[in-house]
Amino acid sequence: MPRSVGVRATVRDIAAETGLSIATVSRVLNGAANVAPHTRDLVLQAVQRRGDKGPLRRGELPPTGGAVYVRCPYMLTDYFGLIVSSIAETIELHGRQMVLNAGEAAQGAAVLAGLGERPELAGAILILPPEPPEDLVRLRDRQFPFVVIDPRTPPPRDIVTVSAAHFSGARRLMSHLVELGHRRVGIIGGPPEWLANDARMAGYVAPLADAGVLPSPELVRHVSEPNTENGYRAAGELLDLPHRPTALVAFNDKMAVGALAAAAERGLRVPHDLSVAGFDDIDVSRATSPLLTTVRQPLQEMGRMAVTMLMRLLDRHTLEAVHVSLGTELVIRDSTARV
Repeated sequence: MPRSVGVRATVRDIAAETGLSIATVSRVLNGAANVAPHTRDLVLQAVQRRGDKGPLRRGELPPTGGAVYVRCPYMLTDYFGLIVSSIAETIELHGRQMVLNAGEAAQGAAVLAGLGERPELAGAILILPPEPPEDLVRLRDRQFPFVVIDPRTPPPRDIVTVSAAHFSGARRLMSHLVELGHRRVGIIGGPPEWLANDARMAGYVAPLADAGVLPSPELVRHVSEPNTENGYRAAGELLDLPHRPTALVAFNDKMAVGALAAAAERGLRVPHDLSVAGFDDIDVSRATSPLLTTVRQPLQEMGRMAVTMLMRLLDRHTLEAVHVSLGTELVIRDSTARV
C-alpha cells in the first residue's frame, strides 16, 4: 500500500528498507557525527523515496504509527483517572492517538481477541484486566504488543507489566504501627484472588511476625469489591469483636474511610482509641478527619512507565526488565498514634 506524501516514515520503516539497524538509522536522523557517509546517504535516500518531509531531528515528536488502545474497565475515579490521564498525556507526547475503553460496563466485553485484527491499533495498555491469564497469553501469541498495569493475577513470565511495590509498601505501614506499640491489628483486605491483595497481606504479616505475633484469622476480613461501603461493614465486624483491635489497616483509602465511619459510629476516637490506615494516597486521604496515614502509590508514574515500555516494544527494543515494580512511600498523617 503506497504511503501518503507528507507522512513521515518511522525509524523501523527506514531500517527495514535499508537493512540497517534501528540504532544506526536513529543516529543518521538525529544528525550524529559517528556515521559513515555512505550509510548516511543510504538513509536519506530512503527517506526521500518515501516522500517524507525530511529526516526527524532531535526534539521533534515521533511519527504517528497507529493508535494505542487503553482498556480500563472501571470508573475513572481519582485512582484509575490518575492512571488514565497520565497515559493519555504520555501517548500524546509520542505523537499517537489513544482509543479508550473504560467504565464498569466494559468488564463483560470480550475485546482482547479482536485487538490484533484492528489495523488502526499499534498496541494496547490493559489496566487491572479482568480477563484470565489465558486470554493474555493468546493475545501475546498473536504478537500484538501490550503492557499490563497492576495485573490482577500472576502474569506469565514474558508479559510486560507495571505495578507498585505492594509488599514493601504494606510492610512499611505495618512496621510503623508495630513501632507505635500495636500488636492486635485488624486487616481489611481486598478481593482474595487479586495479586495485589496477596502481596499486601504478606507485607502486613511480616512485621507482626518479627514482633512475635502470629496472624489471627479472626482479625482478617476480605471483601469482593474494595469500596467505602465494604470497608465500613468489615471494620464494623472487627470493632465488634469481644477483644477489638487497636488498629485497622485497609486495602485502600476508600475502605479506610469506611473504617473511620464505623469507628465514629461506635464512639471511638481516631487515633486516641483506634489507629486507622489506608493505601494509595488518593485525594480522599487528605480530606478525612483526622487526615489519613496511608501508602502512596506512584499512580501517574505507572501510567507513564507503561507507555514508555509499550513504545519500546513497538520499536522492537529488547526489554530486560519485563515486570517493573515502582516504589511506594509511607505517608504518616494524623490517623495513627501510639497505643
